[in-house]
Amino acid sequence: MARPPSVLPTDGEMEILKLLWETGPAELRRIKSALLEQRPVATTTVATMLKVMLDKKLVERREGPRGYLWSARVTRKAAASRLIGKLLDHVFDGSAQRLVAHLVQDGTLSERDRDEIRRLLENPDRSTASRKEAR
Repeated sequence: MARPPSVLPTDGEMEILKLLWETGPAELRRIKSALLEQRPVATTTVATMLKVMLDKKLVERREGPRGYLWSARVTRKAAASRLIGKLLDHVFDGSAQRLVAHLVQDGTLSERDRDEIRRLLENPDRSTASRKEAR
């Protein structure tokens, strides 16, 4: 029995989503140009990735002045929730505590990260607002 296709974004698809979240709707040419700053990529490859992302409902497109304008259909928060959920399920047996313990023990968290986590645990609403202001 064939496995159903994943709706999670691949690494390359995440690059495109990040671009669209930051810039808003963009034409294929602009997306390709931005990706070229990171690595070599062909226009046909980007077009194929966008088509796959359209099928996954990660992006949407509409007619623009010179072709399609592509925009993110999924929010950054929704994409993060899906990816973290998969990570939790597959690596940490569904345990967020194990994930945080791993980050702490691995030395991945800076002191600033630890302070922000403490604030978040003490007051989730205030911590979220302060992160938005910091951006």
